[in-house]
Amino acid sequence: MKETVYLSLGSNIGNRAENIISAFSFLQSSLFLNIKKISSFYETSPVGPSQKSFYNIVAEAQTDLKPDDLLLLIKQAEYILGRRKTIRWGPRVVDIDILFFGKKIIDKVNLTIPHKEVQNRLFVLVPLGEIAGNFVHPVLRRKIRTILYDKLLTLKCQKVKIIRINIAKRCLKNWNKW
Repeated sequence: MKETVYLSLGSNIGNRAENIISAFSFLQSSLFLNIKKISSFYETSPVGPSQKSFYNIVAEAQTDLKPDDLLLLIKQAEYILGRRKTIRWGPRVVDIDILFFGKKIIDKVNLTIPHKEVQNRLFVLVPLGEIAGNFVHPVLRRKIRTILYDKLLTLKCQKVKIIRINIAKRCLKNWNKW
């Protein structure tokens, strides 16, 4: 049975937009994920050490994979695209997180779903709210748009602005053809 999953992708090294598009292309071409919706690109301030701003995006996809297998696919994509372990919250070529996997709640050493920081990060809430504002967080039992509204004032130190990336729009149009 296909599950709806929400993924967050970010990059702040090199060509940030290209890195995210490459990650999406890899995931889509695996045939294990079918991308249904994507948010706009957002330029966001980093959380953690001082570094270049991130480009972030959120996608809704369908998959037959189990959560652990999806995590393996994501880690493979990150590695192939050049991500290596560095300092916590440090710069990344690409970072892919599973935000939600249907309504599942998973708490393992290597996998927590829903992602434990969803409600604390505007760089996730804003693009997620754009494509899935009515989605109900299975732990908090609140709609994403409600969580976002409540956090806009308390998380105002996190800068998030929408950006237009023409190459992304062209590439994304082709995803439906795959």
